[in-house]
Order: sequence, then C-alpha cells, then structure tokens
Amino acid sequence: MSDIGKSVNQFIVEEQRAHPASTGDLTGLLNDIVSACKKISHLVSRSNIIGLGGYADSENVQGETQKKLDIITNEVMVDHLKWTGHLAAMASEEIEEIIQIPSKFPKGKYLICFDPLDGSSNIDINLSVGTIFSILRCPNDCKNPTLKDFMQKGTEQVCAGFTVYGPATMLILTTGNGVNGFTLDSDVGEFILTHPNMRIPKDTAEFAINMSNQRFWEAPVQKYVEECMKGLEGDREKNFNMRWVASMVAEVYRVLTRGGIFMYPIDSKIAKQGGKLRLMYEANPMSFIVEQAGGVSSTGTERILDIQPESIHQRVPVIMGSKNEVDRVVRYHQET
Repeated sequence: MSDIGKSVNQFIVEEQRAHPASTGDLTGLLNDIVSACKKISHLVSRSNIIGLGGYADSENVQGETQKKLDIITNEVMVDHLKWTGHLAAMASEEIEEIIQIPSKFPKGKYLICFDPLDGSSNIDINLSVGTIFSILRCPNDCKNPTLKDFMQKGTEQVCAGFTVYGPATMLILTTGNGVNGFTLDSDVGEFILTHPNMRIPKDTAEFAINMSNQRFWEAPVQKYVEECMKGLEGDREKNFNMRWVASMVAEVYRVLTRGGIFMYPIDSKIAKQGGKLRLMYEANPMSFIVEQAGGVSSTGTERILDIQPESIHQRVPVIMGSKNEVDRVVRYHQET
C-alpha cells in the first residue's frame, strides 16, 4: 500500500513506532514545527493584504536589513516552540544569542536552529520563500544549555527540514531515513505526503549560481561554470540551463525534484566572512537533506556535514546537488 496521501502527523507517528525506544518527544517537536509553518504560510500569503510587506527599521545580527516578515516569522517560531517542553534552547538566524526557554516552561532534550524566513528579499516580488530548521540532541543534562551545546557537526543532526511557501506550500523532511515531501492541503489544514522517498539524479544539465559574482569566484568554480556555458561546443558536449531564484529553499527543492547543482561558493568579496550561507541554519540542514536524497554537499574542499562549528552564525561556501556534478567541482578544487 502506498504511503501517498498520509498526513504528516500520521507519517511521523508511524516513523516513531518503528523505533520502540522512542519517547515521542521528537514527534511532538515536529508537530509543533508543522504548526508554526502553517501559521507562517498563512502570514506569507496575506502579507501584502495585512501590511507586512517591505522593510522594518532594524537589522539582524549579520547587519542585514530585516523585512517585517523576518521579525514576525521569528516570533511565530519562538512562540510555537518555547512552551511545549520538547526543547532545551533555540537559535535563530535573526537573533545574536541563543534563545533560552523561559523558566516557567518545562525543558526538553532537543535543540533547534532555524532560519524563519529564507529568501525574504523575494517577498515583495511574490517569489518563493521558506523556513529551514535543524534539530540536535542537547548534550549533558540540558538544564542550562549554552552556546557550546549547539556546536555540533552536521552529522549529529537528528532531523532537518524546510518549507517552501510558493504556489503550494511544501514541507520537506528527513529524520535520517530518506527524504519525504508533503503538500499543504489548505482545505483541511494538513500537510499530505505527495513526494515519498525523494531522490536526486546523479547527473544533471542544470546549475544555479549568482552570475553577478562571477568576477569574484575562485578558479575551480570559474572553470566549471565556463564549461557549462559552452554547452554542446565545449568539453562537456551538452547544453546546460542556468537558474537563480535567490532563495535557497526554492533552489534546493528544485534540485530534489529534478536534479541540478546549487552553488554559493566562496569569492574574494566575501572571503573574510567565510562565505555567504550560515552553517547552522542553512548549510547543515540542507546538506543533511541533500545527502539523504542521494546527493552530495561540499564547500569545494570538505564535506559540509563534517565541519566542526566554531560559532552559531558561522558562514561557509556551499556546493550541493547531483553527485556527479558536485564531485566534478570538488575535483577541480583538488587540482588547483
């Protein structure tokens, strides 16, 4: 019998039953996240109607000007997760310090890192945005978690996922046993399994990169993109299409559904900060998902999931997607 058509709640509970030692805490936490994402989906769809478009008069910890929805969606995530007893602490891309659970609420055994609204620059032009999250176990007794407790390699993730708020709202989820995609049925308010066991093809003829940064790239990336651009007449002897949405959730979702390679490599313009994308909120959860779907994720010189975090807002280069294409870019880095 096909699993297609199951609600995400049913799917999560059945996954839990496959592990008899499970306490149900992760199931409860995932249900809390699902609830928050439904609320965010509703806010995104009505943002212009209720006056949530445009910029706020504030910056996030990275010095980036915040959209109004950046602030509100961060509040939605915190408000939905702080009181349920499943988390020991939280970390948000929008907040400098880790977010402690108020003392009046019980604490759980998990930590969460999240980007509440990835691609928020797309809000005012009606393009896809999303939410990304990564779940870790809290080490030790979890009574008073510190920043050090979050400094875990991506291989230690218990679960990762993201939502895409586009023509349909999609939830992509992995608990380390493959990747599954759920579509929000707005008529009943449920995420329904529509894309079971998502797999990334090893080969592709599509790449996604911000070409406006080309003059700043390192030689290996320059070489790879030049080959793609030459098409049939080049050494690759096939034509490539280029895509760029400026929303990681949209880019990775496309890679999951039809293959491709997504790159935000290091370049001379951002070298001092280590890269563009954040390790804990973006690169690690997306790398976990991509690898679980049969893809590869690298900085160009090392596997992203093997990086030992040094700070909660650390940035890294990202090259992920179809195995044979990512391996080619990695090989070019090794040859320089």
